[in-house]
Order: sequence, then C-alpha cells, then structure tokens
Amino acid sequence: MKVFYTLLFLVLLCSCGATATYDYDTEKDFTTYSTYNFYPSISSGLSELDENRIFKYTDSILQEKGFLKSQNPQFLVNFYSEEFISKSQNTIGIGIGSSGRNSSVGVSGGIPIGGDEVNQLLTIDIIDTKTDLLIWQAKANGDYKVKANPKQKDNYYAKILAKIFKPFPPNKKN
Repeated sequence: MKVFYTLLFLVLLCSCGATATYDYDTEKDFTTYSTYNFYPSISSGLSELDENRIFKYTDSILQEKGFLKSQNPQFLVNFYSEEFISKSQNTIGIGIGSSGRNSSVGVSGGIPIGGDEVNQLLTIDIIDTKTDLLIWQAKANGDYKVKANPKQKDNYYAKILAKIFKPFPPNKKN
C-alpha cells in the first residue's frame, strides 16, 4: 500500500507545474543556425526584473546548446506574456452536521489557503533574421504566487524556460 501512495504522489507531482507546447517550420534546417540575439524592441508585458530573468536563463540555455550570442545573429529571440491573477483553488473544508429521525441539518464551508496566484502564458518566438519569418514558437502555461520573492521567481523562470527550450532546436525525428 505504501508503494501505491508513493506512486500516486509522484503522478500528482508530475501533473502539476508548467506545460509547454511548440511548433516550428518543418522546412527549415536548424543545424545551419549557430548565432542568436534578442529582438531589439521586446514588448513583453513583464516587469524589467522578470525580463532580465528571461534574458539570463535564455542566454544560459542557448549557450549550453552551443549557440553563440552575436551582434549579427542568424536568429532572434522574442518573448511576451499574458498574465492574470486567480484565487487559490485550495481550500480547507469545515463541516457540522446532525441527523435524527428522518431529518438532517448540515453546514459546511471552505477556507481558501495558499494565496492568490499569477497564471502566465509565456510565448517564445524564434525569428530568422534573413527572412524575418517566425521559424519556431513555444508557449508555456505556468503559475506562481502573487507574493513570490525574487528567489521563487528565479526558480519559476529557470524551470519554465528549461521546459520551453527542451525541444529546441528541433531535429528531423521531432
């Protein structure tokens, strides 16, 4: 029974967190790209601090994949975000009940726990500089607490960007 609960916990843990989808131009040979930079006028809808986090983690990930940041890049990275705040869906239930001969009375309620969350849809575009066309795009849904501290935001962006860029560059098998 202990194994069952452990597996259930792992399934629930894996099902939580950011989800990412991607699309790309199947006619492009991504092995020809070796240099990148960021789009010169990014209008992300994020704070400057969050933009800097995305710059930092994207640089790190792309450089780990063998790309070089250049003033004359072969592709540009653009990003933007849509955000909304939602109330926590986690509650603690409290109930009082009574029943007697063919009658019953019950009272229940939920107390929200965990605080409000920022739900974010982060989109990353990769644009070919020669053709000025979109060649790869990823979208990721994630959330973090409204009152997240800088370390929590760093962790959030590190994880979501790692998930976004995992399938980049696409190979012929994807």
